[in-house]
Amino acid sequence: MIWLELLLMLVVILSASELFTNALEHLGERLRLSEGATGSLFAAIGTALPETSIPLITIFSGRGDRLNEEISIGAILGAPLMLATLSTCLMTVSVLRQRGLFGRIRPATDGINRDLNYFLFAFSLSAAAMYVPHTSILMQVGLSVSLVCIYLHYVYATLRASQALVAGGYGIGASDIMYLARIGFQTRWVTIILQLSISLALLVGGAKGFIHGVDKASQLLGVSPLLLSLLIIPIATELPEKINSILWVRRGKDTLAFGNLTGAMVFQGTLLPALGIILTSWEPRSEMLIGIVITLVAAAWCRALSCCLGLPIWGLLFNGMLYAVYLAVTLT
Repeated sequence: MIWLELLLMLVVILSASELFTNALEHLGERLRLSEGATGSLFAAIGTALPETSIPLITIFSGRGDRLNEEISIGAILGAPLMLATLSTCLMTVSVLRQRGLFGRIRPATDGINRDLNYFLFAFSLSAAAMYVPHTSILMQVGLSVSLVCIYLHYVYATLRASQALVAGGYGIGASDIMYLARIGFQTRWVTIILQLSISLALLVGGAKGFIHGVDKASQLLGVSPLLLSLLIIPIATELPEKINSILWVRRGKDTLAFGNLTGAMVFQGTLLPALGIILTSWEPRSEMLIGIVITLVAAAWCRALSCCLGLPIWGLLFNGMLYAVYLAVTLT
């Protein structure tokens, strides 16, 4: 019964992701945005809702409880780890046969580099905050506010770059008609928002249902809560990003696909740690520090590979190996 629930929730997430990507392309076209801005901001924030809700629900449902804090911190740190390693690798594997081992994924270089630069700086700051004494409340608040300001500046820089790209003729264009239009609705603002709302509700509901099923399965398998938060929960909550990016990259929309991942990494590397610093103990643990180091290495590796010719597929497969290393170290 548990496995049937997991399969059903996976189908819901797949269907919702298809609806979401379809409506988002039309929204970006209406707003006259570039593919980079659409993927890094709108897609990233929308698909980040499931993993954002988990630490919030866990923190506020058991404020001060040590177990809830561990699950919350694990979910906060596990999300960008999953995006930088496993999600990037799966997106690459999805076009491996199509493009070959020595092929390339070619997102807009400026946007991807901007995303990764912001993420590397913000996530390093989040890691450093673990060593701030808990008696220094003012310092903790200052670090949290700084992370929020970094994300706001990132949004401003992304939208400003988008205006220049659109003026140069690089705006996003929808590749297919809207699904609501196929059943008789006209493609207008209200129908775009309606389809986005339906897809987001399905994404969040499907991810939460999947997490519920994973939770029950982990109890049967005897998995600890900390391991659940670091490994299993991020796999479940990152499904929307993985699926959306795979759908886009297989259609040749590399900027949308990669921007969806890197934009979500910036979101999760700034706003979620800002909450963690204020609302949890945010103390360094060996499992967490290993995850942080591997996340930063994976992001820095993508940044080093990024050039005007695109990111080589063989190089991005290395990110999957980094996730395998993390699994091996954590499980042992």
